Amino acid sequence: MDQNKAWWIEKRAQRTRERLEAHEFKALYVRTREEAAREIRRHVRLVQTVGVGGSVTIRALGILEELEGQGKKVLDHWKPGLSKEEIAEIRMAQLRCDLFLSSVNAVTTNGELINIDGIGNRINGTVFGPGKVILVAGYQKIVENIEEGMKRIKDVAGPLNAKRLNIDVPCVKVGRCVDCNSPNRICRVIAIHERKPMLTEMLVILVGEEIGY
Repeated sequence: MDQNKAWWIEKRAQRTRERLEAHEFKALYVRTREEAAREIRRHVRLVQTVGVGGSVTIRALGILEELEGQGKKVLDHWKPGLSKEEIAEIRMAQLRCDLFLSSVNAVTTNGELINIDGIGNRINGTVFGPGKVILVAGYQKIVENIEEGMKRIKDVAGPLNAKRLNIDVPCVKVGRCVDCNSPNRICRVIAIHERKPMLTEMLVILVGEEIGY
């Protein structure tokens, strides 16, 4: 990466980290996904069950198979071959896990987290239930404010995720949100963390690479 761009990313991420910490989140900045994975390994040592939200970012770190190899129980509803009933059970179990891993759709430079879900299990896991939550976000998810974050989600993350899932919704056809009323719509529940939830320990890892959507 160009050194000037790397400098700009780090300055922006560090400013965001400071605001997250002012809002009671634990937060840190790392330059690479490998460093992010290393940080997660530190927190996984003393836990037994690890829940994984619907996150391309977490899976891009390549640590889930490693955790299973260590004997951890990884609650991953994206595993192939699961029935609808098994997926539902895993989603419920994620809410009671020792550590919940996921990402966010956007992080503001003022220290707010924004997520949109279709079902709500990923958002639920970041609010209350798991013993600890770690959220990983590539630098492209850092935005100036909630309005910009919502626009990013609707015009970037939403269409990309719908395309990844091969869902028949209008945003896949046009490449941006049209605020559809499709029965297949995946943007249904919005959560904005203005501060850390009172009873939930949360760590936000900002990464100086573009990861996920």
